[in-house]
Amino acid sequence: MIAPPVTPSIVAIGTAVPSTRLRQDDVRDLFAAQPGLDRRSQRLIHAAFNAADIAHRHTVLRGLVDPDEPEALRVRDADGTLLSPSTAARSAEYRRLVPALFAEAATRALHDAEVAPDAVTHVITVSCTGVFAPGPDVLLVRDLGLRTTVERYHHGFVGCAAALPALRAAHRLVLAQPDAVVLVVCAELCSLHIHTSDDPQQIVAASVFADGAAAAVVRAGTPGHARLELGDFATALVPDGEDDMTWTVGDDGFRMVLTAEVPRIVGREVRAAAGHLLDADAWAVHPGGRSILDRVAAGLGLDETAMTPSRRVLRDYGNMSSATVLFILRDLLHDPELADGASIGTLAFGPGLTVESARLRRRTAEGA
Repeated sequence: MIAPPVTPSIVAIGTAVPSTRLRQDDVRDLFAAQPGLDRRSQRLIHAAFNAADIAHRHTVLRGLVDPDEPEALRVRDADGTLLSPSTAARSAEYRRLVPALFAEAATRALHDAEVAPDAVTHVITVSCTGVFAPGPDVLLVRDLGLRTTVERYHHGFVGCAAALPALRAAHRLVLAQPDAVVLVVCAELCSLHIHTSDDPQQIVAASVFADGAAAAVVRAGTPGHARLELGDFATALVPDGEDDMTWTVGDDGFRMVLTAEVPRIVGREVRAAAGHLLDADAWAVHPGGRSILDRVAAGLGLDETAMTPSRRVLRDYGNMSSATVLFILRDLLHDPELADGASIGTLAFGPGLTVESARLRRRTAEGA
């Protein structure tokens, strides 16, 4: 008897954010009030923050709100002046704070999937905002009580696009091993690398990035359970965007280069990179910023309804790098308006300039 084909699927998504929530207007005013900025720089800050279409973001840096908060990393003086901690200090804070976010998102995903920790066979962790060893994959074994024999992989320093290659790897693992249960966890502490600057690129980065984590449980999908079936992955490397989106390590934290060419390149290349998804019923587009979403919509000929899930996550959470697209997919997984069998065009963008894409298909508990 021939076994039925295996369809690797996301059966649950869990998310987590730090408890400190920042109002976009408050962060804008804090940055604009920094000493040494001329009127031109202040205007640039106001323009960038106001145009971001973000209402709130979350951060692990409680000191941004309360400079008297007794936390390990001081980022602000009592008079509101932002400080510039060393890379070592920022990295130590990442090592101290990120494991809890990894664990919280993963625990929620496992709970929603009704999967016991000792049933997990593979772990894929993702992050570009810090690095340490033993890494987050090892700490998840400890913190969640996973089996010590679980296979572990870490996808590091890939940027905002990294969740899709991680899901692609999970898809391949389940195809090769139909009884596999793969836990994919993305966690980013982007706010650890904030800089006050009059550089337009640094201002744009400060106006959009935020902290958050998301986890997905990937296994063979079965009827009677809501899920997102995975498939049709593709990668495109745009040849002329190598210097327009970069992420490097400096003496005072990681440095983001995000030129004004990025939205234009994405808009120009997205149809060639994602043309196989044009018939999708819904869209999950990584909201690198409002202008990225605008250019994707124009490049693919999408109406505003298609961009609503991505714009909503951008508004409520900002750009959490790799974790962000999973926040959008979580909403679509539970969207009662999305029919059984509806296809979801999924896009994310990263340094390179890289365009990652996938087609997911929503299945309801009552559907096939």
